[in-house]
Amino acid sequence: MAIAGVDIGTTGCKCTVCDADGRTLGEAYREYDMPKDSEGKELDAWEVWLKVKEVIRQAAAQGIEKIDAIGVTSFGETSVFIGEDGRPLMNAMLYVDARGEEQCRRLTEHFGGEYIFRVTGVRPQSMYSLPKLMWVAQYRKDVFEKTRHICQFGDYIVYLLSGRFQIDYSLACRSMAFNYRTHSWAEDILGFAGIDKNMMSEPAPTGSPAGTIRGEVARELGLAEDVLIVSGCHDQVAAAIGTGCLKKGMAVDGTGTVECITPVFGEPDLPEAMYQSNFVMIPYLDEKTYVTYAFSFNGGSLLKWYRDHIAALETRLFREQGKNPYDGFNAQMRQGEPSGLLVLPYFSGSATPYMDGSVRGAVLGLQDTTNSIDIYQGLMEGVTYEMLLNLECLKAAGIQVTELRATGGGAQAEVWLQMKADILNKKIVTLGKAQSGTLGCIMMSGVAGGVYKSLEEAAEVYVKTGREYYPDPVRHERYMEYYQKYKKLYRAVKEVWSA
Repeated sequence: MAIAGVDIGTTGCKCTVCDADGRTLGEAYREYDMPKDSEGKELDAWEVWLKVKEVIRQAAAQGIEKIDAIGVTSFGETSVFIGEDGRPLMNAMLYVDARGEEQCRRLTEHFGGEYIFRVTGVRPQSMYSLPKLMWVAQYRKDVFEKTRHICQFGDYIVYLLSGRFQIDYSLACRSMAFNYRTHSWAEDILGFAGIDKNMMSEPAPTGSPAGTIRGEVARELGLAEDVLIVSGCHDQVAAAIGTGCLKKGMAVDGTGTVECITPVFGEPDLPEAMYQSNFVMIPYLDEKTYVTYAFSFNGGSLLKWYRDHIAALETRLFREQGKNPYDGFNAQMRQGEPSGLLVLPYFSGSATPYMDGSVRGAVLGLQDTTNSIDIYQGLMEGVTYEMLLNLECLKAAGIQVTELRATGGGAQAEVWLQMKADILNKKIVTLGKAQSGTLGCIMMSGVAGGVYKSLEEAAEVYVKTGREYYPDPVRHERYMEYYQKYKKLYRAVKEVWSA
């Protein structure tokens, strides 16, 4: 028995294949060729499909006799406009694309932000699918008139694999047009937007089978024609499942391009506080549990910015020596001591709790003794302070986080994990091997295919905890002196930048 998980990201896709005992049998990754002149704000959906086929084919060719199921997880929001032939009619607009702001204002003025939140579980933002659908209907009539189906990337790839238009609840929630309580499309909101609900995929619980693979695709990829295709979920939900966060109070801290804490909870005590902090309501594993996303648009991307733009020379020297540049940077940091800087990590605008695309990042506290590594450390601290701010906002909404499980590239950085434990004042648990959305997807697909009776049983096979990091009370107090200043930084920078 072999199960594959496909994780579709904004810059590339990966496929991991495991057996029923949790052993990795094959793995592949491909980056996309980005559309010219898109400035990182568009994605060619057909190019993504071609790369998805490549990673499935390559992973399956690594000595695997037969793949029995393929699950698909993806990033959210971004919509694909599909014509009669099943091909995309235009490049997909990513969440960072500014188009849709005018349409989002119209929606909010008509319904009110509170009503949209009560129905859809998301506070109106132009990053979501619906405002961009309205923009296309208004400004790209040539595309909209030919559109037969509208998907996000997860359900589009599921359709191309299985022939069925099916979207799981967590991805449907990223549309701003899905009733998260009734698990159905919000017809009044879609109607005002001028979108026919029949163009949308059929909502289904997370981890639902979509059918078997299409014969022509199976033959092209060299797979059996009885492979089960499974609708996974939003990638952050998959990360929660893949790290074993299956109970209330647990949360996954994913450090990739963005930094995102995804906690598991029941019905919130203070939904108004959820609304004020821009937290969403996402159905999770049953009728009684939800997850939300507390996140920063800039996480590991800030360290990449430092590597490529501040320490390019050092990076080249480390690579010539056969070393990972980040290992070299980490070794030079002040161990357990604050950098002395305050970094507002809004290089791409702010996410929760403010959701302010107009604000910019800042570095404060520079002195003539400040060196390059201080800035590197300050970037880590700024991202972590932002996550502490989010944890405080979650607590104000009645959502308690008792344990954080680390995943993503940042889960390999011991110095950052200890810093997180010290600043957040929480135990941080790493996993026995690198976890990703593909693992959660594999677990869901194993349950859908009858290999495991439940996700809890699957977690016993796949989720192996590793090192635990505990907060140091002395270091925590030192960091808190800077954090109290950090909490004033957003409004101060916004006032200056907006003047």
